[in-house]
Amino acid sequence: MPAMRVRAAQSHAGQPQSGSMLDPVSVLVARAQAGDAEAFGQVYGRYADQVFRFIYRRVLDRQVAEDLTSETWLRALRNLAAFRRPGGDFSAWVTTIARNLTINYLQAHQRRERPLAEVHDLVSADDVSGPEAAAVQRLTLEALAEGIAQLSPVQQQCINLRYLRELSIEETAHALGKTPAAVKAVQHKALKALRGLLPMTVVMPA
Repeated sequence: MPAMRVRAAQSHAGQPQSGSMLDPVSVLVARAQAGDAEAFGQVYGRYADQVFRFIYRRVLDRQVAEDLTSETWLRALRNLAAFRRPGGDFSAWVTTIARNLTINYLQAHQRRERPLAEVHDLVSADDVSGPEAAAVQRLTLEALAEGIAQLSPVQQQCINLRYLRELSIEETAHALGKTPAAVKAVQHKALKALRGLLPMTVVMPA
């Protein structure tokens, strides 16, 4: 009798559990890894917009974002066999590819002057309406842009990557070739310098 119970338990353990069924994305990825082009197209359809938005928020240039998105998916296709399943998060995997390409791009295309519109995200201000309020806000933005222009090149790059491109400390460190601790120090000095350069009406991030 004990032996029968053991065999029954082993037989039951060998059956797939309902909770271990692969999710639809994992099934599509598995098919794509086996050479199913249509399955890869469906995976692309699920995540293409997400990848584009991720990149665009950081490069702020539609054409560049489209180019980097295309390169992201080309690399994903070429390296699809390296993706581990089941249990792997394909969304995180493809986003990592996009992040690395974006950081490489930003590292190679740092510019000291930024369009005035990009500086807007650094200013904490109430919604404005009317020509007078709009004029005041524009003066505020111009003051901020002028203040950033007075920072050192590395401080400008740090502010650009951290607040305009919304990169993390670690991503910024990678882009600048510095340690996270060094980036924090540069960021602190840059914000302190800006607070001393700008009018009191400009509220800087903490």
